Amino acid sequence: MHGNSLKTLRQDLLKQRKEFTSGNSYASAKAGLIAGLNHFLVNEGKSVRSIALYWPIQDEIDLRPTLLSWMKNAAERRLALPYARPDKHLDFFEWQEGDALIPSAHGVPEPSPENTARPQLIPDCILIPCVGWSSSVVSGKAHYWRLGYGGGYFDRTLAQLRKDNPNLICMGVGFDWQKLDDSQWAAQTHDEPLDMLLTESGLLI
Repeated sequence: MHGNSLKTLRQDLLKQRKEFTSGNSYASAKAGLIAGLNHFLVNEGKSVRSIALYWPIQDEIDLRPTLLSWMKNAAERRLALPYARPDKHLDFFEWQEGDALIPSAHGVPEPSPENTARPQLIPDCILIPCVGWSSSVVSGKAHYWRLGYGGGYFDRTLAQLRKDNPNLICMGVGFDWQKLDDSQWAAQTHDEPLDMLLTESGLLI
């Protein structure tokens, strides 16, 4: 699937997400997803010291309160937000609650690279919101893939970051209902796989 059909798929998924977040089942789904994130932070992610999160837009789930609590529990922990470079790669800069942010070309609040008080960092873990997602099994192992907004920023960035930090954890964040089958969308060769996927059902690895 590509071209106008992919654009339509994204539009449909974003419309569904807007409806879902205003519906009766959203509160329990959000609670389940945040519980899964907390479980990861206490268990699989206990060696993680820096997490790149996202500033929620277009009805994306807001994980900032959970991550701020995680950060405040240990002095060495850091949070970061992405900064979109003109070459469509992302840099990550340290973020703390209350920091002044600037709007990106797409209107997303992001850190200023000129802020010397907030250094650039290479995160241990990146949380990436999904518009949709899919899974495939290769040699008996499950792989998860993210359908994003179409800019390609994360795919370009992850390819480089994985060279810089082989232990990087890339976690997609989405809901069960956003899962796509092959007739709707299949990952392309340039798509970077997710290391794990977090939904209200838990952490898929």
